[in-house]
Amino acid sequence: MRWAGQQVGEDGVGGDAVLPGMHGVLRTVRVPEFAGMVFHEVEARSVLNKVPGRSAMPFGWTINPYRGCSHACTYCLVGDTPVLLADGRTRPIAELRMGDAIYGTERRGAYRRYVRTTVLAHWSTVKSAYRVALADGTELICSGDHQFLTERGWKHVVGQTCGHGRRPHLTTGNSMLGTGRFADSPVHNESYERGYLCGMIRGDGHVGHYPDARPGRENSRLHRFRLALADLEALRRSALYLANHGVRTDEFAFGSRAETGRPMTAIRNQSRGGVAQVEALIEWPMTPDLDWSRGYLAGVFDAEGSSAGSIRIHNGDAEILRRVCEAFGLLGFRCCTEPAQPNGTRAVRLLGGQVERIRFFHTADPAITRKRSLIGEAIKNDARLEVVAIEPLGVELPMYDVTTGTGDFIANGVVSHNCFARNTHTYLELDPGDDFNRQVVVKVNAARVLERELRAPRWGREHVAMGTNTDPYQRVEGRYRLMPGIITALARWGTPFSILTKGTLLARDLPLLTHAARDVSVGAGVSIALLDRQLQASLEPGTPTPAARLDLVRRLADAGLSCGVMVAPVLPWLTDSTEALDALLAQIAAAGASGATVLALHLRPGTREWFMAWLAREHPGLVDRYQRLYARGAYVDRRYREALGQRVGPLLRRHGLARQATSRGLAGDERAGWPRGSLPGPRAGAETEVAGEQLSLM
Repeated sequence: MRWAGQQVGEDGVGGDAVLPGMHGVLRTVRVPEFAGMVFHEVEARSVLNKVPGRSAMPFGWTINPYRGCSHACTYCLVGDTPVLLADGRTRPIAELRMGDAIYGTERRGAYRRYVRTTVLAHWSTVKSAYRVALADGTELICSGDHQFLTERGWKHVVGQTCGHGRRPHLTTGNSMLGTGRFADSPVHNESYERGYLCGMIRGDGHVGHYPDARPGRENSRLHRFRLALADLEALRRSALYLANHGVRTDEFAFGSRAETGRPMTAIRNQSRGGVAQVEALIEWPMTPDLDWSRGYLAGVFDAEGSSAGSIRIHNGDAEILRRVCEAFGLLGFRCCTEPAQPNGTRAVRLLGGQVERIRFFHTADPAITRKRSLIGEAIKNDARLEVVAIEPLGVELPMYDVTTGTGDFIANGVVSHNCFARNTHTYLELDPGDDFNRQVVVKVNAARVLERELRAPRWGREHVAMGTNTDPYQRVEGRYRLMPGIITALARWGTPFSILTKGTLLARDLPLLTHAARDVSVGAGVSIALLDRQLQASLEPGTPTPAARLDLVRRLADAGLSCGVMVAPVLPWLTDSTEALDALLAQIAAAGASGATVLALHLRPGTREWFMAWLAREHPGLVDRYQRLYARGAYVDRRYREALGQRVGPLLRRHGLARQATSRGLAGDERAGWPRGSLPGPRAGAETEVAGEQLSLM
């Protein structure tokens, strides 16, 4: 992709420009306060962007100091929640990283099956915590917005049955899909290592002492330990454990297995003391403890076990199999011994199906990855995963989420939905989903380049609109502080401008904006789509609350700046009731807004896919109605716009927020009391694209 040519060199500067208008990446930054995010600091060749002549926008120029947005995030699980890795082990979600191979699921036929997937993104924040308890004892600590797969489809942890917060949510009795809580992994201590070596070497090793048949050495003896395996994971674990106990081994090629043709490698020790130490390590303990039993089962399984459908451990030595049954029982597993085969070997089979097989993998932790594979298996078992309790913990905790290739992952034994963001900045050849939120391009030289462009003789001092694509006051602006230089340059060169934001960080620059307003026309606008806090958290997670944005309007008004409000996007059947709009406009007026523009949802390609996926999860009953409403493209059906306008016009006039409303249900710049062009508003007969961009559902 295009970023490949922009890697940071030893001098910290990227190569030739590859992105349009940019000199290349200066450096790529990850910082603790923006966990999971990547900032690509670039030098831009130009900052002023000309709006295409065919656009319906009422302004001709824009500035976007950032590409991508740090507002949009959804977080779900507490950090120590174990996630099932593709090697069959687990790792806390807080410790996952991009590129990690984990298990997801995929529906094939009648069942959902395990498949391998990859972590595409990983991040965290702090959110209110809920505890979900299942009948088998599984507990999940997560946010109220998180989703789990149940017998009745995807469901949020909490929700409402009516009103704006209506969405599918868990109730007691719902049954989740999965195998239930993961067992703790063993500590690989001395007892575990001894157990592993006993199971491995007794199962597949060779230890012996032999007379030396060489001439002249009749009274001497040879000592030999050898372990030959096709799987290097188990062989090298054995070598490590032996070294931990003072036994050095040599590794060498050992031919191939006759039955499979797989090449084998072996380790050996031929010293008297080394072989004697091996014999001591694999002695049967008088009273096996739990750690030894875990290690023994892992070792004998790596040596003589199979896992096709069921866990079986094969051997012809009755004592080895008796010890297997004893270890299973000590760890709470049920097993049975199968009839002898013609060659005299028998097998001990683990009972309990897929649930117990996964518990065995985690409890014993065998080394061989291929024997732990679940790929292609149906998630089909009798695990007791009914929800028995859902309760708020009354605290906020760090929460983590990932994006995966399958859209889900396995969290503590249940199928968990992952987070993804809306589709955007694909022209940078970044991921069209989550990269918008996680990969932010920062034009670090924006103010300097803008200064050069504004002082050029050809610049006509036209109005410049900011916040029409990505928010200039998103959270990352607190780190890079690009806006003060941009504001100063615009004012110095007599260029009127407007800023539209949903970020309360704008309050930081109020003194600068007030000073600039002495020289040029300055318009400020705040995006407030709704008052419902729960719905806002679902639609625009990571952004300031409606109350915080209303307070920003008050501060702008108190500073003497004209501040309009974009009531957008209005969501049909969710936020468009007369009562909801009336309540919102009343609070906007009380905050001192100079006007308001009401815009129906606009679904451009990219935003459309993201929003429809969100709608299918949150409000599946509305999907068909939205498809009909937006059947002709990005704009809402004309009849809806007209009906919305008929309801909105009187509300705007009642609250003193507009002198008139258009037939499209919009109140624009001059009509709402803003200077012409100070904020994105509609041209005659056209909806602004702001509702699908800056006023997106983030």
